[in-house]
Amino acid sequence: MKKWISVPLLIFLGISPVMAQDRVELFGYFESQIMGLVIDSEFYQLHTNKLRLDLKSRLSEKITFAANFDYITYHGKTKWDILEFFPDNITSTIPRYMQGFYVLPFSDRSFLDNAYIKLAFEHFDLTIGKQQISLGTGYVWNPTDVFNIKDILDPTYEQPGHNAIRMDLPLGSAYTLTALCSPEDSWKNTSKLLRFKGRISHFDYALIGIEKLWRFHDYTHFDMGMMNFLELPEKRQLVGASTAGELLGLGIWAEYAYNKMENSENFHALVVGADYTFDFQTYLMVEYFRNTLGKTDYEQYDLNDWMRMLTNEQKAIARDQLYVFIQHPITDFINLGSSTIYSISDNSLALVPTLNYSLSENLDIMAYLNLNLGKEGAAFSKNTGNVGLLRARVYF
Repeated sequence: MKKWISVPLLIFLGISPVMAQDRVELFGYFESQIMGLVIDSEFYQLHTNKLRLDLKSRLSEKITFAANFDYITYHGKTKWDILEFFPDNITSTIPRYMQGFYVLPFSDRSFLDNAYIKLAFEHFDLTIGKQQISLGTGYVWNPTDVFNIKDILDPTYEQPGHNAIRMDLPLGSAYTLTALCSPEDSWKNTSKLLRFKGRISHFDYALIGIEKLWRFHDYTHFDMGMMNFLELPEKRQLVGASTAGELLGLGIWAEYAYNKMENSENFHALVVGADYTFDFQTYLMVEYFRNTLGKTDYEQYDLNDWMRMLTNEQKAIARDQLYVFIQHPITDFINLGSSTIYSISDNSLALVPTLNYSLSENLDIMAYLNLNLGKEGAAFSKNTGNVGLLRARVYF
């Protein structure tokens, strides 16, 4: 729910006087979340509290300002030994003196997630600042999105903002040309994007080209000077296409990207999906993902594969995966569902039953279990433990 507040109150709250306009829209949410994990018969939990404040002001008919502030606190087990989740054939290769480097700490954070100005000119719109960049049509995986990687257990959770300058140029009523750059230390390393969107019959489509510096790390070598694992940056050039629409009552989408790499092997990725809502209100969705950067056999997975997936440097560890989601409304306020994530490449499976409960217009509760059923060393190995998550979010 959104509320209007006066400028004096904003200044009292410590918000910059740059926002000194007649009215500023302030809204957001508070989210409390607890995650529990059972591994090797031990139970661990991590509790987080998140406050998100959203500001929006229409400074004139042609100028809009918006920003999002996040403050997150962490409680419970705030240091996680990543090696506990890896198979023995991976951890046995790590020297004892390096094992302390694989601890993932969680500490309280406050940060500016988005802050941008949108300028509406006669022939185009210009957006400048830290903003969300959402690309592609896939639900779980987006081969054309080089800026974000979704959480496979919670793919609809909000994505972080990215510093960029973006121009949207309408070409008639059915077409749009988008140009974007995300500045780095030099123009050579700056991310550049060009996208053309259009529509044919019942289908939207987009053609896209991107050049971006991909910051891989070598997780077998620790750089003591930088106090981080050795960075292996290389230029990535992507060309791709996506489409989404409706055919015979089915929602259908597809997305493809070919990646030309500066140093490592070139690869391509493909997503195809469909969804349908039956007359009795049950919703069914299926999505297939192929990524040739992934491996075809779990025995080929190495430490870098596991770490790069965990740190969101690559979208998947396995080459071929299938996602199936089914959901049914039990009442007007409760939806029960389940996701099944099947790694075709290593024959492992994750089951994720879900519950969504809307107590009121402003309060939602979400819960899921993650049950991994694969053999040791596979993408969804039962040795990595089972996870439960409960989240309550109130909007204001």
